[in-house]
Parts: sequence; C-alpha cells; structure tokens
Amino acid sequence: MTDRSKTGSVGTGSVGTGSIGTADAGGAGTRGGSPLIVVTGLAGAGLTTALKILEDLGYETVDNLPLALLPGLATAAGARPLAVGIDCRTRDFAVHELLDGLAAIGAETGAGVRLVYLLALPEALLRRFAATRRRHPLAPDRPVADGIRRERELTEPLRAEADLVIDTTDFAPTDLRRVLEGHFAPAAAPGMTISIVSFSYRHGVPRESDLVFDVRFLRNPHYDPVLGPLSGTDPAVAAFVAGDPGYDDFCAALDRLILPLLPRYEAEGKAYLTIAIGCTGGRHRSVAVAERLAGVLHRAGHAASLTHRDLGRGLEDGPAHDRAEAESAAPAFSSNAKGATA
Repeated sequence: MTDRSKTGSVGTGSVGTGSIGTADAGGAGTRGGSPLIVVTGLAGAGLTTALKILEDLGYETVDNLPLALLPGLATAAGARPLAVGIDCRTRDFAVHELLDGLAAIGAETGAGVRLVYLLALPEALLRRFAATRRRHPLAPDRPVADGIRRERELTEPLRAEADLVIDTTDFAPTDLRRVLEGHFAPAAAPGMTISIVSFSYRHGVPRESDLVFDVRFLRNPHYDPVLGPLSGTDPAVAAFVAGDPGYDDFCAALDRLILPLLPRYEAEGKAYLTIAIGCTGGRHRSVAVAERLAGVLHRAGHAASLTHRDLGRGLEDGPAHDRAEAESAAPAFSSNAKGATA
C-alpha cells in the first residue's frame, strides 16, 4: 500500500487502495470528521512515545486496547480526535481481524482510519531492550532477537497496508514528533508539510528523507582558523560557502528543481516532504545551504521547518576523512520521493 514502506523509511500510503477505510473530504465522523489513528508496529520502535506525542497534539489516546473494544470506542461521540495503540501485547491481537475491523470502522464513521506502523532495525531494537532490561512480549523465555524476528513476521501485513511507515532507527523523540506533527497536527495548515534537515554523512543520511543533496563539493570553512569554530548559521561562514565558484550554479539548479516539484507533489496528495542536505560534519556547508533553501521556500510562499540535526555533534573532520568520503560518496542528488502515492 505504501511506496516508501518497501525501503523502511517514512512514507505515506496510497490511501484507499488497501483494506483500510479512508476519510471522505466531505464526510462527518463522530469526532468532528477526524480519522481514527491506529498506531502499531514493532515493540521498542517508539509506539508509546508516538501516542504521547499525539496526546500533546490534542488527541485522546488509548494504549493496548483489546480488539473487541475498538469498534465501540471508535464510533462513540467525542470532542477530540482519537488515537489508539494496538500491537502484539493487545488481548486477542490478530492481524487480519484488526485490518477487517479498521475497514469496517472507516466505512461506518465516514471519517476513515489512518494506520501508522513504526519499525526499527533489529540492532537498534536490541539496544533499546538491553537499555530497559525488558523482555520481548513475544519471547518472555527466549532471546529478545527471537521475539523481534517473530513480531516482524507476524505484523508484516500491517506494514504492507499502513498509510504511514516510520523507521525510528536513528530517531530522537524530537524527530518522531516532527514527523507526526507534519502528518497529524489538527491545527496544521492545509497542504503539504515541508521539512528541511541538514546532516552529517558521518552520522548517516536521515532515514525519513525524500530528497537528499550532497554539498561536500563546496569548499570547507573547517580549515579556516577563524571560521572553523563557527557554524553555517553565522553570516561569515555562509559568505565563505557562497564564495565557492560552483555555489551559485548549484543553488540556481536546486531552486529550479525543487520549486516546480512542490505543487506537483501536493497535487498528488503528498502530505509530508523531507529535504535533506548533507556535508561531512553537518556543521558548516550543509547548514548554510539549508538556511538559504529555507529562505527561498519561505519567500516563495511555502512554509518549511528547518532542523540542523548534527550541528551540536562537533566540528567537521579533516582532509583524510574528506578524501575517504569523497571516494565513497553517493551522487550529489538522490530521491526517494514518490509523489503519486506519498
């Protein structure tokens, strides 16, 4: 059902093509026309945190609700939109019964259902279980890895039908909040939510990225004794980066690519777009280019949030690291965006 779920990254589903009921733009549900949000996925991937974030956004939240009680709660009148957590801990949990029930609820309420599936790589889940010293709910007397493997197999049909798949492997709680706010904040302005993220290739490309741009070809302020301790938010660093002979051509090409894409993505129903810009340390070049791009989008009438993910992690590496990364670098631009269904 989702185009990005096949890669395990944040993606939105082609709503209505699976078994999940969907909201009619003119429908009126029992909770003001707001769709029911069902949060599911792998234990340790952040389900409880996701529900707390949705509660902060104004949702009435219920965790670990028995499946038999879901239809009554979903169709009951309420002043606030509803978000429910259902996973392998849930009494009478059964994947296909859950999918059938959600489809029936969507058809009955007219407001629809949004299924959100959270996952993370096995090594990340193992670290989280080790940190909390908890047993996996599907392997109380066996290694945690067995439970992770069993749960991934058990819930695969849910991932396939989900409207939103979120990989939290490298997420901090603030990253999960940013994604959920972009999709589900009740007071959010209509239209596509745009997020710009600068990052360090040392710490990995943000998994939620739709468009990725590599700016390591620009000259690096790290080697300037005055500019090195500063960041790309400082005017002097931004001016240094802008002085690169290739900067103007790159930025002009970037604008020509992104600005026409935005209305096309929005017209195809894409709710959330993450543009990631990376350099070696995530402190100078990527920050400066991300700041500039945010300004361009704002002046063009597009609201965009701006996050410098790795700005506080230290200075960029030296020449040896730059050479090593340049040899293994991905192309300066890559895209995971699927505008038709995301």
